[in-house]
Amino acid sequence: MAIPSLQDGIDKAGSPIGLLWQPNAEPWTPEVVEREYVGWRQEQAAWHEGVALLNLSHHMYDLWIEGPDATRVLVEYGANNFEKFAIGQAKQYVPVTRDGKIVTDGILARRGENKYLLSGVPAAQHWVQYHAEKGGYDVAFETDTSSAFRPGGGDPKLFRYQIQGPLALELIEKVFGGPLPETKFFHSTPVTLDGRNFEALRHGMAGQAGYEFIGPWEHAAYVHEAFLKAGEPLGLVQVGALAYTTPSVESGWIPSPVPGIYIDPELAEYRAWLPLFGIEGKRPLNGSYFSEDIADYYVSPYELGYGKLIHFGHDFHGRDALLRAKDEPRRTKVTLVFDADDVRRVVGGGEDPGFVLTYARHRVETSAGLVGTTMQTASIDPVGTVLAQTLIDSAHAEPGTEVTVVWGEHPGPGTDPEADLGFPRIRATVQVSPFDRHARTEYRRNA
Repeated sequence: MAIPSLQDGIDKAGSPIGLLWQPNAEPWTPEVVEREYVGWRQEQAAWHEGVALLNLSHHMYDLWIEGPDATRVLVEYGANNFEKFAIGQAKQYVPVTRDGKIVTDGILARRGENKYLLSGVPAAQHWVQYHAEKGGYDVAFETDTSSAFRPGGGDPKLFRYQIQGPLALELIEKVFGGPLPETKFFHSTPVTLDGRNFEALRHGMAGQAGYEFIGPWEHAAYVHEAFLKAGEPLGLVQVGALAYTTPSVESGWIPSPVPGIYIDPELAEYRAWLPLFGIEGKRPLNGSYFSEDIADYYVSPYELGYGKLIHFGHDFHGRDALLRAKDEPRRTKVTLVFDADDVRRVVGGGEDPGFVLTYARHRVETSAGLVGTTMQTASIDPVGTVLAQTLIDSAHAEPGTEVTVVWGEHPGPGTDPEADLGFPRIRATVQVSPFDRHARTEYRRNA
């Protein structure tokens, strides 16, 4: 029996929205790691005030890309600057459709002259592999899915541990017997621990000082234990699946943009190539903002804050569309700070609404009507309330602007998108993104 494709799923559901709209969808959290180790509040506090260990080993999808045409295919389907891309460096890879809409970003590490590792949500990986195969590029691929989807179970090929927080560098010195070599942001340096070789990438999801350590899975347990043992006197805290999802809300990274691939007739073959049970067919949409047109959920890399990553010095798929969009009006990425009293009133829980996490697209309104949509919303305990990464009309993006978030779940097809469903409102104030000062001012210094 043939494996159903994304296009099969769209056809059966009647539309992309019919396939993806799932009111009250459970939010994604990383697989395998514990939901909480010492409590999500303490775990969030650790990367702000002390030192935290975040385990990325199980939920990342890895695609190794190697061959004479590896660089060429990545250049021709990515908007990034490859003229300045050193071996050992990583970039936030930005592939776009011919209409200039993001496919979904990924972390691209250059491992050799024509050897790369593309990691993250597997939409960018699918995009590159499909176009390489269709275009006859001389390149080979090796994949390692996340632990939730790895055939037959088993271990990842790589471990990934992030050490983050004000005490991160002190912990790293304790583990390695001294400071690591000076390393630029998003560059890696080789490290050795008791004869075990791996690498340290100057990077972290929390937007704080620290490194991401990456190496063969055979060394995972040893390296993990070494950090735990050395970190105990410093109060090292392991970060569980709940808290792990929240740094992006402070550091300004939007983790779940809708790939711009669902309706373009020229991508029909691509949709038939994609499996239905992949990220493109199973990442749900929900919230109070509803549209029958999936294109209303597409975003440009400019809206996500990736404008400075776009390099027009080479030809690439979607270049003309991005050039046209460069100076067009667009939404701005901001942080909404929810009114704490309204959160308690609307979300519930009395004085403590507990842990809040959603990737729902909630309507953001002013007296002028709809002005934006939330992209990810989460409890941030050091702030004492809920924050939301949001795309908002530029006219309402000034910090201090007061807006209202419509908190509810539109039932989807069959109900008027503009129907007044009596959803409660939460007052919110626009602030900058990234919200975290360190992520905003220090994180990418010495890039």
